[in-house]
Amino acid sequence: MMRTTIRFNSALIFFSFCTLYLIILFNLFLIQIWNRTFFSSLGTHQYQLTITQLPVRAPIYDRNGTAQPLAVNKECVSAFIVPNKLGHKEALTQFLQEHFPKAYQQFLTKQNRSFMYVKRRLSQDEIQLIKDAACEDIHLLSESSRFYPLPCAAPIVGFTDVDNKGLAGIELQCNRDLTGKASTCYLEKDARSGCFYFKKELKHAGTQSKPTQLTIDNNLQFLVDEELAATMKQYNAQEGAAIIMDPVTGEILSLVSRPYDDPNTGSFDIANLKPRGITESYERGSVMKVFAALAALEEQVVTPQEIIDCKNSKTCTIDGRTINTLKAHGRIPFADVIAFSNNIGIAQVAKRLNEKLYDHYTRIGFGSKTGISLPGEQGGLINHPSNWSKQSIISLSYGYEISSTLLQLACAFSMIANEGHPIIPKIIIDGKPQEIRKKLYQPKTITTIKDILRKTTKYGTGWRFQLKGYDIMSKTGTANLLENGTYNQNKNIFTCASIIEKGPYKRVIVSYIKETQTPNAHADTVAVPLQKRIAEKMIIHERVI
Repeated sequence: MMRTTIRFNSALIFFSFCTLYLIILFNLFLIQIWNRTFFSSLGTHQYQLTITQLPVRAPIYDRNGTAQPLAVNKECVSAFIVPNKLGHKEALTQFLQEHFPKAYQQFLTKQNRSFMYVKRRLSQDEIQLIKDAACEDIHLLSESSRFYPLPCAAPIVGFTDVDNKGLAGIELQCNRDLTGKASTCYLEKDARSGCFYFKKELKHAGTQSKPTQLTIDNNLQFLVDEELAATMKQYNAQEGAAIIMDPVTGEILSLVSRPYDDPNTGSFDIANLKPRGITESYERGSVMKVFAALAALEEQVVTPQEIIDCKNSKTCTIDGRTINTLKAHGRIPFADVIAFSNNIGIAQVAKRLNEKLYDHYTRIGFGSKTGISLPGEQGGLINHPSNWSKQSIISLSYGYEISSTLLQLACAFSMIANEGHPIIPKIIIDGKPQEIRKKLYQPKTITTIKDILRKTTKYGTGWRFQLKGYDIMSKTGTANLLENGTYNQNKNIFTCASIIEKGPYKRVIVSYIKETQTPNAHADTVAVPLQKRIAEKMIIHERVI
């Protein structure tokens, strides 16, 4: 009897365990096989987010390479939440409303989303604020942001948005190469710490970003900016710009614009982050006499020795039109008409050209974009002969009814320095040599205009720009600014363009200063001294002996 009871109990326990084991196996079957997809999806939903991540944005370098970066990356911290998986919604809502009102307003409309940034690029105070609040629903994420070591190059380099997408300058122009192609990766939550981190395995691999190297010389850019800033301060000017170019290769070594804002502050005026040397087009005044003279010499309507009657007066009338000039001159050679910048003399010669003057201006490149690899370039304007009045040919001869950018002026002087060969300006080093294009002018014409520019520097309006041991060819221009349809005599732009040579060494420098507060100022007293100081620093920096 006793044995029977023991056997029964043993059998009961055995079958009970077997039944329990079968129930466990059945449940495991339901969980891991039958309902595997459901539970896997539930786990993924609770602990995993899929995020598309771009590779680290590539740097931008100056002509010297990695030693001189113009745009690099630095680590920043951003805060985000997962609106549809909040543990303490009330506490989060109160915190956002008090400290991040913009995120709070966004949160009200995105409560069903799986991801939402609270703020990108947090300050150290904001990071500490979030940590002190110990809000479990706010998570911190390390990201990459842009940093610009040389703020005075910002108008060229441009800037990015919070997603590191280029919005201006080279950052915009080369955005595809600098960005690369995005990768898709998983953001997983650790069950113990509750922190999110990027999983090492990638779902979809992208492509690496590519650095961009500019023709800009970092140190030269800084030196030119120093001089431009000093001149603008001295004359209390509103705006200024300067360009240094290699006339043979077309490479731009410096392109400075003022005023400019520092993009590293995160708070700036976009208008102060544009390269004014290519985005602003102005009437340049007497500097354009160089190209009127070039046209007249090429068309053989004048010779440099021909005596031109400048009426020995500051004011005269030609064909019923009044012409004013700064200083009175009598009968002088045509070369001195340019050297002394006499409006009356050049107007008489320009009348011999008539519509051909327009043809020469367009041949040189005025009125058309240069083709530089920077967004925002303006092409300038030339009054077409079909719209001419009796005044037009006179105005065009000394730089009115024609507007140009500083870069167009630099390219035009580079053509003269390059023995008549036009060039395409370069701001990005691409390994391609400058295309040798057909000469625009005969060698004799180029030689003559160079001699005239030397005289301008020796005893004309550019006499302040003389450097012993260097061949300097320069021309100035002072122009009234158009305001409400009329020219304002009290608002001017002062321009100077120069060619500097010594043996095989060649450089073109162009600059302008706009709207000074100094009475009786002219280009020869404002722009020429600036140009000379820039040239002196350039020569020392480039070690030209």
